[in-house]
Amino acid sequence: MSEEKAIWDRNVKFYGFTPVPRDPDVLFKDHPTASGLNPKQLPFTVENLPLPKSSVVEAVRELVKKELIEQTYNHSHRVYFYGTALAKTHFPEWEYDDETYYLSCLLHDIGTADRFLATTKMSFEFKGAIVARDLILAQGGPEDQADGVCEALVRHQDIFVKGGNITVIGQVLQLATILDNVGLRANLISPGLIESVTTAYPRKGWSECFARTIEKELTVKPWCHTSTFEIPNWKAGVQSNFASDVRGNEVMRKYD
Repeated sequence: MSEEKAIWDRNVKFYGFTPVPRDPDVLFKDHPTASGLNPKQLPFTVENLPLPKSSVVEAVRELVKKELIEQTYNHSHRVYFYGTALAKTHFPEWEYDDETYYLSCLLHDIGTADRFLATTKMSFEFKGAIVARDLILAQGGPEDQADGVCEALVRHQDIFVKGGNITVIGQVLQLATILDNVGLRANLISPGLIESVTTAYPRKGWSECFARTIEKELTVKPWCHTSTFEIPNWKAGVQSNFASDVRGNEVMRKYD
């Protein structure tokens, strides 16, 4: 094997590009710990899952904290803990860089910041992915890391894609965001973890907050990618299915 190929393969694995099935129904079919009525739940807490630290992380976190409202900032951290616990519990064979996943979590909703949401005609995921990639490179992060985060952000709301694959970090990010936003597959992590995470990073009305963000983008940009959650030919004035699902998050209601 050539040195270039060895580096390529190593970086594919390290920065979370390993392909896994995109469709969770395929991913979890007959899964030994995640399928059935009583999936495995390891007793993780926030203390068991320390946040990665580096100069890139610190710089990105400072910018994110400045640009995002508190509810979105806290959501980004909950996504890190839920996704990390889910992967460690049900997919211990998945290997990827925790820092790259944390950066993906920190930045996955950066496109919803006031600075970007209504100032670009791009869907928030795509604008956010570009902002994230540029930011990581500007802080000296490796290009493969910046690309891994960018790829995960672009696709993090491809919820209805059934065929093909997605990167492992992209899949973890999707599973964790939809868990926090609508409560889907919350039984794959322990109730104790949810208690611990929502105490450390409170929701503070996240369901209503995110639902309003969805409605704002749909109104300003009715062509946006978020419209894939809606009825065909969605138009302003029609109630958003996605916003309704977010507001109807019964799993997380008591924490809001």
